[in-house]
Amino acid sequence: MSSDLSRGTCQRPSFARVSPFTAFWYPSVIVGLVLLATALCRVVTAHLATNGAPLIMTAVLLVLLELRPLVQGSGHDPQGVVMSTAFSMAILFLWGPWPAILVVSIASFMADLRARKTPWKCAFNIGQYNVSICAGWLVMALAGRTPSLDHPLGRTTGWDLFWMLSACIAYFLTNLMLVSGALAWMSSFWIQISTDFTHYTATTFSVLALSPLVVVVANTEWELLPLLLIPLVLVFKMAQMSLEREHQAGHDPLTGLPNRMLLQESLAAELARSKRDGRPFGLLLIDLDHFKEVNDTLGHHVGDQLLVHFAARLSNSVRPCDHLARLGGDEFAVIVPDADETEVLGVAERIRASLANPVALEGMMLEIEASIGVAMHPDHGFFAEDLLRLSDVAMYIAKESRTGVATYSAHRDRNSADRLTLLSELRQALDEGALTLQYQPKVSLADYSLMGVEALIRWQHPQRGFIPPDEFIPLAERSGIMHLLTDRVVSMALAQMASWREQGLSVPVAVNVSLADLLGGRLADLVLSGLRDHALPTGMLQLEITERVVAQQTDELNAMLLDLETMGVTLSLDDFGTGYSSLLRLQSLPVSEIKIDRAFVSRLGEGASTVGIVRAIVDLAHALGMPAIAEGVETEAEWQVLRELGCDGAQGWHIAAPMPPEQATQWLTEIHGTSGPVRLPAAIQPVDAAEQPELVAAPDLPSAVLGQPTAVLAQPAAVLAQPRAALGRPPEEAEDSAELFDPDAAQVG
Repeated sequence: MSSDLSRGTCQRPSFARVSPFTAFWYPSVIVGLVLLATALCRVVTAHLATNGAPLIMTAVLLVLLELRPLVQGSGHDPQGVVMSTAFSMAILFLWGPWPAILVVSIASFMADLRARKTPWKCAFNIGQYNVSICAGWLVMALAGRTPSLDHPLGRTTGWDLFWMLSACIAYFLTNLMLVSGALAWMSSFWIQISTDFTHYTATTFSVLALSPLVVVVANTEWELLPLLLIPLVLVFKMAQMSLEREHQAGHDPLTGLPNRMLLQESLAAELARSKRDGRPFGLLLIDLDHFKEVNDTLGHHVGDQLLVHFAARLSNSVRPCDHLARLGGDEFAVIVPDADETEVLGVAERIRASLANPVALEGMMLEIEASIGVAMHPDHGFFAEDLLRLSDVAMYIAKESRTGVATYSAHRDRNSADRLTLLSELRQALDEGALTLQYQPKVSLADYSLMGVEALIRWQHPQRGFIPPDEFIPLAERSGIMHLLTDRVVSMALAQMASWREQGLSVPVAVNVSLADLLGGRLADLVLSGLRDHALPTGMLQLEITERVVAQQTDELNAMLLDLETMGVTLSLDDFGTGYSSLLRLQSLPVSEIKIDRAFVSRLGEGASTVGIVRAIVDLAHALGMPAIAEGVETEAEWQVLRELGCDGAQGWHIAAPMPPEQATQWLTEIHGTSGPVRLPAAIQPVDAAEQPELVAAPDLPSAVLGQPTAVLAQPAAVLAQPRAALGRPPEEAEDSAELFDPDAAQVG
């Protein structure tokens, strides 16, 4: 049994401190080298006139067999069964320990050199072989059998099999203990001994059983010794065929990397090692970006060549101890053992760096880009299935955020157990009518008249408390129940509009809709039937869409938007400025209003650049023939700046918080009456600086931006906003006018 003292790990044992490893390594190497030096002296000074030919023949066969161990595949000793052991014991039985030690040392050194093992491993293997041979020699001495080069073993009988068997047992147990002790730095001594003990014992003694036959042939017709190779070669060939079949079953035929099956085995082994030693490790899941486009455009043969090039770069980027695998398609995985998160991320970055240079294929230069997800054990998961799933989640986060590498984060996991539970509870809330609407007004900045209200969905969970819409709206979109949520919201909003009309209040209501709602034709039927059932004019309902919808240019979507316009339903472009709108696309859409995102409104006091952006959006809206509405107006200073910039309307906490239907009705009744424009309370009327004794200065704004000399925009030190004070500001609410169905919104109320 030879040893690979660092297989499966990037670390190496310490030679400086006292440990089971040093307790076995140093004595084995020191005693082994002393024995080797003694054997060299004894063999050189011996007379080989009569025994030279049989010994040389046996030694040559020993070296040949040592160089070709019988590897039996995964699950067993990766170094294989050394078939030369039968010839090693035969030399011991015939000529004593010194020629056996010398020949075995030469053969072991050549085999380790061929396997490119480090010097300290080569020294240990030589030492442990030599000590094991001496253990067998001691048993022979106790049995009264002490052959030597000058006095080799003579004719053998059946009784000699007993001491030969005893010597083989001593050799086997000594070898097993020394190697297990040296490997005890990776796990416990007893685990090393017991691992694969039955199989190793059976295979080793099946080889050792040939040693008496070698002794008989060498003592009689040594020229026939090579014939003993025939059955051994046949066994070797059969093992090779089995190994090739196993390799094919466990490896990807295109790239030659291990496949998913071998990855599972490596992952299980790494989990066991980590549990035993307490060392963390990481799993990388890698997906090539835009690979489908390569296949569709250039053909699968080019895609295959690209995969082969990537596999080669991947192999050159990882550490020698890392485990690679191709999972299928353009997905690859890397197990990074004995590493914390920093080290694992370092491997991931080296992989990405290896893709910097393009690949030349079919006369073209192709760029390779990849997204890498990272999951750590034990921080993120304790089981193989969990680590694979979590690294897959992280990989898609990296792909969506375009960061290249992403570590798993529970709060960004869209498919966590908590989110699945939340989805089930959302379905139940829909069935039980537990979702409610709140309404937030938007008013004109010119004459303070009411322009309408926006319906905002709210979910007060009985156990979880208030759940923000940005947590359950994206969940509904991905799970296919968005249409149920939209049906409920549109129905409640239309019912509230009808109730207000019965009270003499004519209030337009805006409802947010998602991209999924605009596909399939259901939304137009829902809106039309709802307006008809409540006898409401179509112009009273407004649907708010986001820039994400604007970016889509499908015939189905365009037809739906035109159908809604034909019905008289108005459309508002929400959160403008945060997406990727095309001006040409914007010009062709039947949109009647642009809403400036609160991210710009909240920064109006920070400097000229933000003010300039808001002015540009307002001018763009006016150029397209539609009003501009500012969202998230929080302060009097923001109100005044927006009015100076020519913005048409405003919505936010400075006007009113989102209100339940009863409070919204009271608010509308108090300031609206039954006819005429809404007149807002004095608290949000423009302030005349000359008439107010106590003023709070607003941030200075460049006159070039406002188009007039810099003015002091001020407000009373104490603002008595009666409707807002009555409502209060619920702590669980978001900061301002929340968006109903836009998962991309910066804040959701």
